[in-house]
Order: sequence, then C-alpha cells, then structure tokens
Amino acid sequence: MTSQRHSIEQLEDGQSLPKISIVTPSFRSARFIESTINSVLSQAYPQLEYIVIDGAGDETAEILRRYDGHIAYWCSEPDDGQYDAINKGFARATGDIFYWINADDMLLPNALFVVANAFTRFAEVKWLSSLKPAYFDSQGYLADVSCSPGFSKQAFLEGRMLPGGSQSAFWIQQESTFFRRSLWEAAGARIPSLGLAGDFALWAAFYRHADLFGLDYPLGGFRTREGQRSLDIASYRREAGAALDGLRRETRWQTSLPSRLRQSAVARIPKVKGAVRRLAGYSGMKIVNRDRRRAEWVREDYRFLI
Repeated sequence: MTSQRHSIEQLEDGQSLPKISIVTPSFRSARFIESTINSVLSQAYPQLEYIVIDGAGDETAEILRRYDGHIAYWCSEPDDGQYDAINKGFARATGDIFYWINADDMLLPNALFVVANAFTRFAEVKWLSSLKPAYFDSQGYLADVSCSPGFSKQAFLEGRMLPGGSQSAFWIQQESTFFRRSLWEAAGARIPSLGLAGDFALWAAFYRHADLFGLDYPLGGFRTREGQRSLDIASYRREAGAALDGLRRETRWQTSLPSRLRQSAVARIPKVKGAVRRLAGYSGMKIVNRDRRRAEWVREDYRFLI
C-alpha cells in the first residue's frame, strides 16, 4: 500500500489524491457488514469519505456505532430499498469519485490507490471497471478472479453484457465499477427505482455520456451466499432488458453486418478468429500496468471478441 501511495503523490503534474466517496447500502446485514467495512477502511486511503445507509431491521446499527470515528456518515432507518439507500448516500457525498459496495461484498487490497491513479492520470476516463472481477465464497474467502475480454458500448448495445442471455459471456461487475461525480450528475444523479437491475440501468445511462474503460487490476469482489436476491437472474434480466431497449431506441441502434459477423459461428473458428477480431472486433479501451517494477499505468486501445 505504501508504494501505491507514493506513486500517486509523486505524479509529474503534481495533482493530489482525489476524494473518493463510497456508499454502502445495508438491510439486515449484521452478519456480513463488518467485513465490508474493514475492506474499505483497511485501504488506509487518506481522501476517503465513507457513508453507510442502513435500512434497520437488525443489530447493524450497533456495529456501525463502533466505527463512528471512521465513517463520515451513517444512519439506520427504514428506506425504500437498496437503490433508494444508495441514492440517499450519494446525495450526501462530496467526493470526486463515486462507488458503492453492498454490505456483504468486499474491496481488494490497494484498490482505492489504483483507482485514484487511473482517474488522476487519465482525464478522459469518466468511469471504469475491472477486467479481473473477483468472487468470494460465503465465508469471505477469495474463491476466484476471472478475466473479462473488454468493455464496449457496441457490445453493450448488442446485449453481450446482459446477464443470463445465451450470447452473454460476462457483465459489468458493480463491485468493481467506479465513476466520476460529474458523470453521475450528467446521468441524472439517481439510480432508477428497480427491484434488482438498478446497476444495469445506471450503466445504460452512463453509456449515453461516456465509454467505459477497463482496468487490468482486480478491485472488488461479489460474495456468493444463500438467499441472495441477485441470484434471481430471470427477474434481473427482465429489468435490465427494458433499460437496454431504452438505450437502443435513443441511439437508434440496429443490427449491422459487423455485429452479425461477431456473433456468427465463423468468429469462433480458431484459424479465422484473429482476422474477424481485426476487421470487426469490438473497440475497447483499457488502463494497464506494463512495467510492474515501476507501476507505470498506460492507456491502450484494442479490439476483442466475446
């Protein structure tokens, strides 16, 4: 962590660390929330504003009281659900970079310093998500770190990031997605009041204003456990599909020859896959560290297939 802090504070342009506002929505989360809190506070990020909005219902408030000196604001009162809680939290936030993490998921070490580095060095980045999303088991042990091929507005419009679809290989992991306050405001400063897919609807709103950058570093992870609402993929897909249809109408999207080629069986033939990627692959942008000895992050444009 010390080396990451040093690399950011010594940027050539002299810019200081951006303030990062993190919101945790909570409801009956006493069993898991302390792990989430510790994953945030253990980052030791000096420009952190941490907000917890608890919907009450269990002893979560007692846990939050123990962190009074470390949490910028918290409350424990009835609300209208997860996305209402997140909206309430961001309405109080004063940071440059926004992020939310649910009360059973966790950040990975050094994540905030890496995110700060990316946003500070690359002004064109309005939002980013990890190309290496992580997953925890029910006990909070790191179970997997997978690899996403890339992010592209075109792939999003084609439904390739729509969870639960036969054509979808991956989606944008909310636990690894950070965005500038300015983008949040441009998109309406509010997550739609949906039962499950508010995150996907927000991504659709963001894509109206800016492309998503991939970051070649694991940032956060989703905890898998029994009883999760998010495992209702069919309901999530219905809500997300409606948000996607809205973006398609606004952009007047329609299937093109390149999109048909990308999704054809030809694109999966090893001998021609490279040619298809060069000719019709999705265009993506990512931030990568090409010299791990010196932590020098660079932007790369590239093409990929799903």
